[in-house]
Amino acid sequence: MFIIPAIDLRDGRCVRLMQGRKDNATVYDGDPIEIALSYEA
Repeated sequence: MFIIPAIDLRDGRCVRLMQGRKDNATVYDGDPIEIALSYEA
């Protein structure tokens, strides 16, 4: 089984979209590249 994480990006920052709506997003601090690399096994 492969697990593929997803990272939503908006204006170069990581965001969490509520129900997929881009007008209702929570922005997270941190470099998206570093966050993606943290998923690497």
